[in-house]
Amino acid sequence: MTVLSLLDFASIFPGERPADSFKRSVDMAQLAEKLGYERIWYAEHHNMKTIASSAPAVLIAHVGAHTSTIRLGAGGIMLPNHAPLTIAEQFGTLAEMYPERIDLGLGRAPGTDMRTLQALRRSPNDAERFPQDVKELQGYLTGNTQIPGVHATPGNGTNVPLYILGSSLFGASLAAALGLPYAFASHFAPTHLEAAIRVYRDRFQPSEQLDEPYVIAAANVIAADSMDEAKEQQVESHRQRVKAMMNRGDQEMTDAQLDLLVHSAQGQQILEMLRYTALGTAEDVRDYLTRFAGMVQADEIMISNLSPSTERAHRGLEILAEAMIHRS
Repeated sequence: MTVLSLLDFASIFPGERPADSFKRSVDMAQLAEKLGYERIWYAEHHNMKTIASSAPAVLIAHVGAHTSTIRLGAGGIMLPNHAPLTIAEQFGTLAEMYPERIDLGLGRAPGTDMRTLQALRRSPNDAERFPQDVKELQGYLTGNTQIPGVHATPGNGTNVPLYILGSSLFGASLAAALGLPYAFASHFAPTHLEAAIRVYRDRFQPSEQLDEPYVIAAANVIAADSMDEAKEQQVESHRQRVKAMMNRGDQEMTDAQLDLLVHSAQGQQILEMLRYTALGTAEDVRDYLTRFAGMVQADEIMISNLSPSTERAHRGLEILAEAMIHRS
């Protein structure tokens, strides 16, 4: 059975503060732990009013204090935004707090727009150092520092497992060359999924961390007690997604105006990003995800739960667990 894990965007729903999102993240992690999901990852985003996961290490520390066994990690840290030593210290701290529970996924995108990149005091050219920065970070965590006399404390010798995130052939090639697990962001960037995973498997070189290729593929899920209910959730979720991405100024918008946005060329392009979505009842989502995993030989599926409210998201996790984790 393919391993199931979760992405948590720490979404801020209308009328909420980030604190409400963090409470929901704790509740979801506790439920996921009870249901048997493998891990939860939090992605670094900046300057997005509906996403509160701008500081993954801090959020992981909070969730870790309220859970016991589920793995927690970044999916991912956008490494060009940070010094490798700083990330080694942050995740080394987490590894000391929560032994054998911490993952570190790494991406080379900024996780934001160019203006915000300036506010982060970073340059677009920083991404060009990504392969070298990954190796430097790995050295700090394994105790094989590449800079004589510089060690991560905490971090040194924690061997926090690294994962390369990507949505193109670049990340696939790098993960293969370094012998690291590869996670493809097919929940919002589906175009190169099959080609990237083929490149990764064909070029994989074993390493101290990993003997054989390990693929995580992300997929969206809306699971409900009936197909009609799932479709209703999908409509609401699509409207929220288009509004968040196309109405950055938070202007007042009527339902009719939002309908026009959803059905515009730009709106449909945004929804095409959600191409890989399992929708429906337990049987529907199980069949879809089983085919999806087989298509790319995924060792693990990371779920992006699109249900547009806390209660429906929790019910969706229960339905998915009953279909794929607890099934005899």
